[in-house]
Amino acid sequence: MQAKTGLSVAALDEQRRILIARLTPFAIFAAGLIVALVIRKIALGLLKRRLKNDGTFGHVVLGVIRVPSILWCLMAALEVAVRYAPLTKSQVNLASDLIIAGLIVSLTLVASSIAVRMIVVHAHRKDMPFAVSGLSQTLMRVFILLIGALMLLRHFNISITPALTALGVGGLAVALALQDTLANFFAGVHILVETPIRLGDFIKLSGDEEGIVSDIGWRTTRVRTGQNNTIVIPNTKITSGILTNYSLPERRVSVDIPIIVALDANLEQVAAIAMEVAAGTTGVLAEPSPVVLFDPGVLPTHLQFKLVVQVADQLSKGSVQSTVRANLFERFRDTGVPLPAISSVAVVQS
Repeated sequence: MQAKTGLSVAALDEQRRILIARLTPFAIFAAGLIVALVIRKIALGLLKRRLKNDGTFGHVVLGVIRVPSILWCLMAALEVAVRYAPLTKSQVNLASDLIIAGLIVSLTLVASSIAVRMIVVHAHRKDMPFAVSGLSQTLMRVFILLIGALMLLRHFNISITPALTALGVGGLAVALALQDTLANFFAGVHILVETPIRLGDFIKLSGDEEGIVSDIGWRTTRVRTGQNNTIVIPNTKITSGILTNYSLPERRVSVDIPIIVALDANLEQVAAIAMEVAAGTTGVLAEPSPVVLFDPGVLPTHLQFKLVVQVADQLSKGSVQSTVRANLFERFRDTGVPLPAISSVAVVQS
């Protein structure tokens, strides 16, 4: 009995020792994770309190690292477990590979997000709309992710030569199958480099599609119309078709407003009223100043002037024209400027 009891106690001690040995790495990992999460919370809190202005590099970094920092805490806890827990050599090697792979992936994602966001912030400050487009952001993100993928492959001693060979052979077939897609992609790159259009430009295509450019993507360009609809245009249509950009070389546009009065109207009075109405109309730019031209001049049934004003952009054109016309009609009626009254005889003779 004593032998059996002694044996059972020894077996229990051995099982207890094995259990402790197995649970020790998890306990160390949990303790390291708790400490890392506490440090993360304190560090993010201090960083948030120190930052004052939105759009700075610190704000961009703070917004990007919130989620990846949790992964860093996991990697730190795993590193602590590797250093202080009783693990086999294969377990240590596996954990080390996971730590390095996790760091490479997380740092690559963080770098790509920071680069894209900083490009957007810098583009807004320096008025470079092309940098805000979806295509430019995608190209930057893909470039950084490709570097991260190459680093990951190199860490695991994976040769990229066979992959490049396979891509070269298969790429030809893909290129033939996706000719239109690739043509639109390179047309998008051409748009970003040559900048015939920019985000926010008011454009009109030869097919009478017009509106404000809202995005330049890797395959299509999106244009928002005055009815608040979106026109999706393949990039090749932008680069190969006839395009009118009302925002280049500047957004300011000139507006011609015809003025028709009777043959016996006073020319100087009409011109003075036109200048006064133009100067008092909201939306008409003071520089360059409005101009009144006696053009085309004397016609068989009336006199015709042309009032030329400048407005801020193409979108303001319609409302300014309507306001100037209404104000001119009111002033002509109040001051007694005669308007043309074409009789039936005159219509027949014409």
